[in-house]
Amino acid sequence: MLKLFTFLVALLSSTFSFAQTNSELESRGGFKDIKLGEPVDSIKGIKLKKEFTEKGNVFSSAYYEVDNPEYMSIGDIKVKEVELETYHNLIYKITVVTEKDARLMKAMENVLGKATYAAKEGNYFWASETLLLTFESHSKKHLKLVYSSYTIPKLMKADREKKVENISNDF
Repeated sequence: MLKLFTFLVALLSSTFSFAQTNSELESRGGFKDIKLGEPVDSIKGIKLKKEFTEKGNVFSSAYYEVDNPEYMSIGDIKVKEVELETYHNLIYKITVVTEKDARLMKAMENVLGKATYAAKEGNYFWASETLLLTFESHSKKHLKLVYSSYTIPKLMKADREKKVENISNDF
């Protein structure tokens, strides 16, 4: 009986914690003032690195590097690089590489709740309805945070299907 009670308390507390994580992550929407789904040209200090086509996509995407001192630290933890990936000028992925510092994970869990470990990918993550934030080792000295939108890939898929439909209608 005690084991069942302990299990139920753990289940309810993790569900409550996950709900808080979702709403906080959702309200933040990205890294600092760089928000997923917003136009890339609203970000100061962007430099186009390359244009590419996503696997299975028919429209090009772009990859930007951000060179702006506002994004080069999280508290006193140095940020090595900030990179953005866009589709139709909308940001769908934000990659932040920082110095390796255990305080970063503690701070993130303090704000977003306990992270979930994904053994297959070898990373920790937080998820909300519209975005996913992953946290993983990037190298011996660096950590990588990746904010990914769920909504922009749906737009990519719809555009791809529309393109195929247009080709079909042109026969």
